[in-house]
Amino acid sequence: MRCHYCDRDADIAVEKDGVKVGVCETHFREQMESLADSDALANLEEELDIDGHE
Repeated sequence: MRCHYCDRDADIAVEKDGVKVGVCETHFREQMESLADSDALANLEEELDIDGHE
């Protein structure tokens, strides 16, 4: 599988509703940095109750 953003091999792949997408480590890190700079990651953590608080 190739990275969704470039032609490198995908290091990480996720699948949802039958659609599988892969990204290389570089683009994965870029996307995680982008999420960290937004409220999206905090909202996701809250939705998933990642830290275990109820």
